[in-house]
Amino acid sequence: MKTVDQYNFAGKKALIRVDFNVPLDKDFKITDDTRIRAVVPTINKILQDGGSVILMSHLGRPKTGSEEKYSLKHLVNHLSKTFNTDVKFADDCMSEKALHMAQDLEPGQILLLENLRFYKEEEQGDAEFARKLSRLGNVYVNDAFGTAHREHASTAVIARYFPNDRVCGYVMQAELDNARKVLDNVERPYTAIMGGAKISDKIMIIERLLDKVDNLIIGGGMAYTFAKAQGGDIGNSLLEADKMDLALTLIQKAKEKGVNLLLPQDSVIADAFSNDANVDLADNHHIPVNWMGLDIGPEAREAFETVIRNSKTILWNGPMGVFEMPNFSLGTKAVADAVVDATRNGAFSLIGGGDSAAAVNLFNYGDQVSYVSTGGGALLEYMEGKTLPGVHALETQTV
Repeated sequence: MKTVDQYNFAGKKALIRVDFNVPLDKDFKITDDTRIRAVVPTINKILQDGGSVILMSHLGRPKTGSEEKYSLKHLVNHLSKTFNTDVKFADDCMSEKALHMAQDLEPGQILLLENLRFYKEEEQGDAEFARKLSRLGNVYVNDAFGTAHREHASTAVIARYFPNDRVCGYVMQAELDNARKVLDNVERPYTAIMGGAKISDKIMIIERLLDKVDNLIIGGGMAYTFAKAQGGDIGNSLLEADKMDLALTLIQKAKEKGVNLLLPQDSVIADAFSNDANVDLADNHHIPVNWMGLDIGPEAREAFETVIRNSKTILWNGPMGVFEMPNFSLGTKAVADAVVDATRNGAFSLIGGGDSAAAVNLFNYGDQVSYVSTGGGALLEYMEGKTLPGVHALETQTV
């Protein structure tokens, strides 16, 4: 796989797939520019080499073609400030106007294309759509790891039109390098922390991790399916009734493989799904009727923290509770504190995107862990052992 550092972009027009799927408020202002900041080094390398940049991305999930709220034009001012230059904007990604704007770019200039997903052909992986996009540049760079698991026109198909000029950006490279650190030759003890709502979302990665980790911590909403499967009373807590047999199977597999499986002993419970609800503590197997677990309790926090602080490799994917509500954030905060402490003491810590990354950033710990992935579903699929189309497309330089 050719990397950005192995390529001289002087005089080149670099067509870059980025992930600018950033949150916007009602006034179309960016509320979190993490994904934009992540690709700055890749773009700066190209510009410093003497190349020009054509940026293509998606934003949201438009259903009926062009939609104002999903227009990438809302990002232009922010990008212009970020790169200290007037970023040009093409109000379409397919038009002859866009093509001419790309052709007219001078070295050091940046052009942003309109949302790729305004065309259904993007998500369909349409080859002709990819071919038309390919006309805009003479080198293709993929720096959108978060979309690498999709076989879309701009992430996988387009690479065939750049047989010897397809390049891996810094974000893509860092995501792959750091994922491999928790998959191969890890330092032990190795602890994986799995949270979030549903076992079904994490089943494949949990099963794969059981062959790799020393400790597996389960928290979040999925923990209540385990408790129910073991005969517990969980009140109105989140339950995947059809996954209880699976939960028992995972418990048995952990025993057989010698993995220390930690499930929460207690929970912070509430009588409604609200930060203003009445709050109490309960054993995870004895949650009263009409109450629900919304965070791990103090016993679980202490047990989890001890294991995490003694670990040398840590993978964390998924919060311990409804951390967005202050009254149910203590469990996720405790885990974050322990991960930071372990990292400070020499552990390698990978925060696996999505809500875990949001939590780490909420607590201002982003620079105190080893790596915060922006990959989300792509990271999970990579760690499950699946081939990512966007990565595979970069790995061969000829067609």
